[in-house]
Amino acid sequence: MTTGTNSSRKMAGTAALLALAAVLPLAVTEPSQQNFLILILMGAQMGVAWNIVGGYAGQVSLGHAVFYGIGAYTSTMLLTTLGLTPWIGALAGGLVAAAFALAMGWPCFRLKGHYFAMATIAVAEIMQILVTNSDFLEGAVGLYLPMDRNGWGALIFLSKLPYYYIILGLLVLTVLVSWAIERSHIGYYFRAIKDEPEAARALGVSLTRYKLIALTVSAFLTAMGGSFYAQKEMFIDPGSVFATTISIKIALIAILGGVGRLTGPVLGAVILITIEEYSRTLFGSTGSGTDMIIYAAMIILVAVFSPSGVLGLLGDLHRHLGRHLPGAKPAEAKTSAKEIRP
Repeated sequence: MTTGTNSSRKMAGTAALLALAAVLPLAVTEPSQQNFLILILMGAQMGVAWNIVGGYAGQVSLGHAVFYGIGAYTSTMLLTTLGLTPWIGALAGGLVAAAFALAMGWPCFRLKGHYFAMATIAVAEIMQILVTNSDFLEGAVGLYLPMDRNGWGALIFLSKLPYYYIILGLLVLTVLVSWAIERSHIGYYFRAIKDEPEAARALGVSLTRYKLIALTVSAFLTAMGGSFYAQKEMFIDPGSVFATTISIKIALIAILGGVGRLTGPVLGAVILITIEEYSRTLFGSTGSGTDMIIYAAMIILVAVFSPSGVLGLLGDLHRHLGRHLPGAKPAEAKTSAKEIRP
């Protein structure tokens, strides 16, 4: 009964948050403020996508920018060369990124722990160098998206509002995929691989196969986020979509909010993007590199004070307050009662 009640409360809370997100830009009409909300949703979508492989399966990737960049470049090239709508380009970018994840993951998953993380960084750096030196992809000059069309077919708008609802829809899709995985047998396999890999192997779970599934799904969703970025900014270059700072930011959003938790990356995005944008406004051009200082400080604080992230910290605080509120029954007393019950 209690479990059903908690589930109903979570569903009701999620529905309320979704309704609030849907009407929020109607109250926030300033374009700069709407853009700020879009950045939060973009960060949340990337964090939830990363959480599938880094949170549930426990494979810490610090090279997710490679999938982000693949999505951005694939949709942009299909638009500029073949005139395909970005809707098709986003799906194509996701499929290309998923195929790349399979090719990348097969050798990289032979490595464990920080060696795997280092390998993912190396792959992303190599891809950035290759794209930078590619004449076909315009190298370091970058690519501009054509502006001869606009509207929903071209995903080019004069207002920020359509971009907000597109990325909100993509975030909802990503959360739903993550929720479905979390509640399926695949999610149980992921958590078994993360917590007790040898025990999972002994029970017949193929570690490599399910790690590849986690990475592929995560790559597909991350690439779609990269495609959205290209449409929103109308320009991409290797430094804007393949940079290591993007990979670190994606991982940190999930880790800060609560790795392995469904809504943790959303909370992490709200906190990190808010701090990042306000520091940029405060310091301006004189604060170059401030974002890296913020990222480093966040990593240290989370590692030292709350390895389970902000959601874990809030949960600990809630339990602590519950034990000390008037009328609260100590957990020890409940345990003793159960032990002496005939």
